[in-house]
Amino acid sequence: MNLEKLEATVSRVFFYGAFLLFALALVERLAHQFGSSIQQVTRPVTLMETAAVLLVFVVAIQLRAIGEALKRKP
Repeated sequence: MNLEKLEATVSRVFFYGAFLLFALALVERLAHQFGSSIQQVTRPVTLMETAAVLLVFVVAIQLRAIGEALKRKP
């Protein structure tokens, strides 16, 4: 597995993970509005912060890939 495939795989995993965390945070926030909770470990804000951090890594990986593609292009 070369580095480009690894970058693409990691980027997809982080993106889908961030999307799932964001969706879980929204559902948890709605559950709090009705007085219940889905999971007791973290608050919805923490889940959203983790999703944002994963998205920052996705953006960094994509920018690195774009920069390498521009370097290869004459």
